[in-house]
Amino acid sequence: MRQGIAELRASGLVEVMAGRGGFVRSPHSRPSLTRPRGVRREPNGRYVEADGIRWTNAEEPTATRTDAPVALADLLRVPPGEPLFTYDVLQTAEGSPLRQLHRTYVPFSVLVGTRFEEEPPPPAPELYEALSALGHELHFTEHVRTRMPLPDQAEALRLPDGVPVLQLLRVTRDSDGRPLALEELHLPGNDLELTYPL
Repeated sequence: MRQGIAELRASGLVEVMAGRGGFVRSPHSRPSLTRPRGVRREPNGRYVEADGIRWTNAEEPTATRTDAPVALADLLRVPPGEPLFTYDVLQTAEGSPLRQLHRTYVPFSVLVGTRFEEEPPPPAPELYEALSALGHELHFTEHVRTRMPLPDQAEALRLPDGVPVLQLLRVTRDSDGRPLALEELHLPGNDLELTYPL
């Protein structure tokens, strides 16, 4: 019996809540949180998420220098291995238990000839304002995938066994379509849906 329940949990079909018992996850139930996706610019020049959620960093963003991974180099239109500024941060939603892992990539080649050759650019969303100040007109595209989380992602997002993550890849482009930055967001996929205006 225990092995059977464990297999159902690992498959994401059953959720076990301490002190309450086991519950079957319905494939037809409505999610408790719906998030409209998009980025908009306010009259003061600040960029904000369309869903209006205020995200708080649970820790200071970790800045590193990385090389463009093969899987993402294509979206950034850079050769694999090109140097990137990378920021990682765990964020919590104000007034909600929702958490997300947020990673920002900025190719060094985008920053050649700017003040950010000497100092790292800010992480998103402040990055949008910095890119706009450099004269770029920003456009955004998001790619959404689902996959099973890595163990550290499941722990950081507090995911039950068998729950996938939504992986959002947001590419920021200039008016000529040149990629300027890429963000990778991981969110719980068990009780969340995303909506996009078309």
